[in-house]
Order: sequence, then structure tokens, then C-alpha cells
Amino acid sequence: MPEPRVAVYLDFDNIVMSWYDRVHGRNAYSKDRAKIAENAAEPDIAERLQRATIDVGAVIDYAASFGTLVLTRAYADWSSPVNADYRQQLVARAVDLVQLFPAAAYAKNGADIRLAVDAVEDMFRLEDLTHVVIVAGDSDYVPLAQRIRRLGRHVVGVGVAGSTAKSLAAACDEFDAYDTLPGVVIPEKPKRKKAADPEQKAEPEPAATASSVRRRRKPAEEPEPDPAELAAKLLQRALELGGRDKNDDAEWLHASAVKQHIRRMDPSFSEKGLGFRSFNAFLRAHEDTVELSESGHERLVRLKE
Repeated sequence: MPEPRVAVYLDFDNIVMSWYDRVHGRNAYSKDRAKIAENAAEPDIAERLQRATIDVGAVIDYAASFGTLVLTRAYADWSSPVNADYRQQLVARAVDLVQLFPAAAYAKNGADIRLAVDAVEDMFRLEDLTHVVIVAGDSDYVPLAQRIRRLGRHVVGVGVAGSTAKSLAAACDEFDAYDTLPGVVIPEKPKRKKAADPEQKAEPEPAATASSVRRRRKPAEEPEPDPAELAAKLLQRALELGGRDKNDDAEWLHASAVKQHIRRMDPSFSEKGLGFRSFNAFLRAHEDTVELSESGHERLVRLKE
């Protein structure tokens, strides 16, 4: 059976705004929009944006669980400081960035129209596409999902819980909330600061410059993770995604399928580069998180409880 081939379309502005509202409360982005546009590096705004950061890797890895990613496109105004912080990590995951210029400061950027036109064109241009992943929550995408299904493709929707139209979820073959994807964590609400003692002098805090705040916000400028830790996270995510929608009797996955899934998520993965003679040796080194079952030539693996 041929390997499934997947196309991914992200309405990036939609998912960023929806997740911001999910983290900070209903209509939070609309309330903060003017401040964000004026100065996204202002300390309070920068902190709120950082807490509502989208995990791009979680979305791409989820899409890769359906098959080989043939194309991945993200639609947004990439000149906006909010979106610009994601450019490097999106490009690192081979995502094609489609630039959209808003007609006015608060006008719609037309992502739904451009995305829909490109998607339908791709369906006819790439006849071997089997799956289409639409990352958005707007009901405007319902006709697109219905059209793609009529063209014989399997439609998968991803949207933020509470901000996704029920009609869009119903129009897809499968739908998952971004909140539930492996690796995505909803940040806890910050604790309220205690009232300061009027008799106690507050220690002066160092002034936060715009550059220092933006350095804290950019994940690309954080220290690179240890390769072994990154590989362990890939293994866990592959098992979580590979075991989704499985009943208790079908939790076991073939080791070869798990490795193939990891390579789809990160083509640079190599157990030999990590110092292991084989993938099975790599699995045995992670027996604290995985269970192995070896009988004859069949090697199965699953995530420990």
C-alpha cells in the first residue's frame, strides 16, 4: 500500500489569535490588539504573548502522523512582530510562508480566500494527495472542507477548543483540538501579586529594554536542546500520536513504524548519530518511558502508563 501523502494549510493569524484568547480569556486579543500593534516588545504585552506562544512543532508532528508531508503552507502577515517571531522555526520545519498584507489596520487579511484557492488548485495539481490538514477554526472553511472531501481526500481539522466553529468540525473527517496535541500545554494563570507593604521599600528592578524582552520571547535564541533529550521527546510524541484512537488491545506499535514516524517528524533523526548500534538499542535505552515486546522477528513498543 502506498505511503499516504499529506498537505497542510495553516491560517496562522487565526490560530495565534484563538490561542491567545484561550490562554488569556475571551476576546483578549481584540482588547490587546492596539497595544500589540503599537509595541509588541512592551514588557506586559511581551509576557502575555510569550505565555500564548504556539507550539509549531506539535502541529507539524501531528500532521506528519498521517503520512509524508508533501507541502506545508502558513498564511499570515509575516511583517507583523507577533508573527515574525515564528518565521525562523517555521522555515526550519520546511513550511512555506505565504505573505498576506491587510488592507487596513483592522481589516481581514483574506487568508481564508487565498488558502482555499491554493488548496483546491493543489487537489487537481497533485493527484496523489491523500490527506489534507486544515489548521484553523473559522466557519468560512466549511465549504473548503466539503469540497476537498468530495474530491476524495481525507480532511483533518485542527483548531483551538472554544474558538472553533462546530460546523467546521462536522465538515471534516477528523477533528482534533490544538489543546490536546502531544506537547501542547495550557499555561497556568499567573498568580496575583500580593499587595506591597507600604513600610517596606521595594527593590528597584532593572529596566527591561525592548531588545531584552524580545530576546526572552524568541524561542530561536534559547539554548539548543540536547540531542538525546530531543530524541527522547520525539520518541514519546511518536508513540502518543501513533497510539491515538486505538483501543487497549491495540496499543502496541511495530518498532519499524515508530522509527518511520520519528523520521517523518525529524528527517535528521539517526540512532547511530546518538551512539546506538540499532533502533532497538535506542528503544532499550528508554525503558523508563517505553515497554518492549520481542517475539521472534517481531518487535513491538508502547508508551508506559
